[in-house]
Amino acid sequence: MSTRSRPPSLAGSDHAASSRFPATRMRRNRKAPWTRELVAEHRLSPSDLIWPMFVIEGKDKRVPVASMPGVERLSVDLIVEAAKEAVTLGIPAIALFPFTDPAKRSDDASEAFNSDNLVCRATRAIKKAKLDLGVILDVALDPYTSHGHDGLLIGDEIANDETNAALIRQSLVQTEAGADVLAPSDMMDGRIGAIRAALEASGHKNTQIMSYAAKYASAFYGPFRDAVGSAGFLKGDKRTYQMDPGNTDEALREVALDLEEGADMVMVKPGLPYLDVVRRVSETFKVPTFAYQVSGEYAMLAGAFERGWLDENKTVLESLLAFKRAGAAGVLTYFAPKAARLLKP
Repeated sequence: MSTRSRPPSLAGSDHAASSRFPATRMRRNRKAPWTRELVAEHRLSPSDLIWPMFVIEGKDKRVPVASMPGVERLSVDLIVEAAKEAVTLGIPAIALFPFTDPAKRSDDASEAFNSDNLVCRATRAIKKAKLDLGVILDVALDPYTSHGHDGLLIGDEIANDETNAALIRQSLVQTEAGADVLAPSDMMDGRIGAIRAALEASGHKNTQIMSYAAKYASAFYGPFRDAVGSAGFLKGDKRTYQMDPGNTDEALREVALDLEEGADMVMVKPGLPYLDVVRRVSETFKVPTFAYQVSGEYAMLAGAFERGWLDENKTVLESLLAFKRAGAAGVLTYFAPKAARLLKP
């Protein structure tokens, strides 16, 4: 047996003399449900979940997302009903994303600054219902741009500083609508500091920022772009601002910068393929670290469930527990309502 694969030694401890079978039987602590519960190292609960939802125009309207079986775009009135369901299930927060009418998309993303846009209306409706629920709004321009990018396109470049100015406008509109948490997902340099300064200057000192601090240029986002209507608009790719999937040290630098600039929480995206990054971030910084089980991860599992290849209930909970084991404080997941029902006593 190599040193690398050798189990931990108890040499020098009081247990050294009795550490071998049959004195030690690891299965003793697994013999019954009560003892497995007693010694469990990590637990999953509904309070670990954030439910992402897609908002669409209309009333009493629900439109299935073809690439995400079981996920629907909901009109504002139905979003409020889903928010009430989240409260009943013990889910502490939801994250809203808009399906923007293509006619309202523009090069300058002006609909993002409209105080009556979809996510602002949905947020106000939820707040009017006086629900004990956090509302997280995405800060990025991709649902609103005619080219599908997260920032402003000037020539052939996504312009960093000009985009930051636009993100400030978007953040203030969303905060005025009642957003509890702003979640910048654009990956522009310096945007957290710019948004934090604007919030302080406008009297919104208690608005939280959950930064997408380590967001990778991933192939797992395709179904999400379908859900928000960006897939057909995207020109090129996002590798000049989202991270290279091969880099992890860079993720630590990104997180450190966002924390210095005023982020309250950080996120790693995607989720399961990047659990090593979740672990490094949570252990290095000891701050609330979240992960997003993104649309591509959901679609793969949902497709397997539809074909009977995997046990749906067991797989959903196991996949989410993996995030907790890696050190995540919570998970954004489209499985949130299902998982919460399974976890309810």
